[in-house]
Formats: sequence, C-alpha cells, structure tokens
Amino acid sequence: MRGVNVKKGEPVDRALKRLKTKLDTEGILEEMRRRRAFETPTQRKARKLRSASKRNKIRWRFSNAPAAVSADAPVEA
Repeated sequence: MRGVNVKKGEPVDRALKRLKTKLDTEGILEEMRRRRAFETPTQRKARKLRSASKRNKIRWRFSNAPAAVSADAPVEA
C-alpha cells in the first residue's frame, strides 16, 4: 500500500505533493495514464522505441564523457 503520513501542522497540499512525487518516481502515474486507453501493438512498439532511444542517448552521453584527470597522470602544457 502506497501512502504518506501527514505530519501535525503540515498543509495537505504539501503532503499531496510528496505523494505525487513518490508515485511518479515509482512509475505508477505513467502506468496509470498508459492503461487509461487501449494501446495498439504498433503504438506499444513506438513507445518502447522512444523510451529506448532516450535511454541510449543518456547512456551514450555519459559513456563518451572525457575521463577525469587523476593526480598521478603527467600534465602537459
């Protein structure tokens, strides 16, 4: 069961915001939106390709980043 505890004196809108961010990080809101309407196999394939493209873009960006210079490496000017 997902939920957040409302602390004494805490505004309800702040507790709702915490709940919403919690559900968003777990991917529950996205899944709920996706299941709201029928998705054809073609749409499902396109969605998966889009998400894979985003993952690969991020992976490529960080894998090709220049390596950090270590303290032992000689510095050339």
